[in-house]
Amino acid sequence: MIQAQQLTKHYGTKTAVSDATFTAHAGKVTGFLGPNGAGKSTTMRMAMGLDKPSEGSITINGKPLAAHKAPLREVGALLDARAAHPNRSARAHLSALAATHGIPKKRVNDVLELTGIAAVAHKPIKGYSLGMGQRLGIAGALLGDPETLIFDEPVNGLDPEGVKWVRQLCRALAAEGRTVFISSHLMSEMAQTADHLVVIGRGRVIADAPIDQLLNSTGDHRVRVRTDSAAQLVGALNGPGVTIVERDSTLLEVSGLSSRQIGQLALENRILVTELTPVAVTLEDAYLNLTKTEVEYQSGETLDAAEGSK
Repeated sequence: MIQAQQLTKHYGTKTAVSDATFTAHAGKVTGFLGPNGAGKSTTMRMAMGLDKPSEGSITINGKPLAAHKAPLREVGALLDARAAHPNRSARAHLSALAATHGIPKKRVNDVLELTGIAAVAHKPIKGYSLGMGQRLGIAGALLGDPETLIFDEPVNGLDPEGVKWVRQLCRALAAEGRTVFISSHLMSEMAQTADHLVVIGRGRVIADAPIDQLLNSTGDHRVRVRTDSAAQLVGALNGPGVTIVERDSTLLEVSGLSSRQIGQLALENRILVTELTPVAVTLEDAYLNLTKTEVEYQSGETLDAAEGSK
């Protein structure tokens, strides 16, 4: 379990993390989301003892990492896939880590096989692709067979097969009762991987909830309606709290009414409806709604909007 209590980190006059409190529980995959510069990597570095909190604390299984007698057996982390000597081979790199932590040599072979890089384990790391480097970083994190895993953007550079493998690995580790704390910018992947989400913006925790609860809390529930009598249906549906967007001459997107209510109103007004589809709220929708005021750099108008203003 990872616990942050009023965790704060200042770099001079800049506050990277501010009064962050959250828990990543054992047996679950906890997703850690936020815009660039939100404080995700700083938080993970503090968990690993690489940065010291200015205030507050972050503990792993009840203690700061430095207080554990065998840290690599307690927590494994992938924070920087390039954190290995480029002229060493993967086997030499992992063997050195194992030797300094009293880990049997057999475990090196196990993680090389598990991560799919056994065939290139003798080659210098400097020749590895980004995806291979990520796999090596994951192998290092798994080396001590720890109860807690911290992965910062583990699917960066991986092909679709590799992305799926990381997802399945995280789910399997959590199913074994381990704590898995993972950051990613791939919303669709996080939606399939995480049980719980912690969202951070400008160093502050702005959401901490099970993924289903976060999706249901957005209030952005829409229904796609297709009909050849769009204008007539708009008149029938309009009312307090109802928003209707005309996507084209036959397609409406309705908020504020359920698909059942829309169907009933269409029937009462003798309007033929050829499509009535609830639009599921995606994690990307929920995330963008939560963080829309928390990004460090706001984008300007879209190209279409800019063209339309000419």
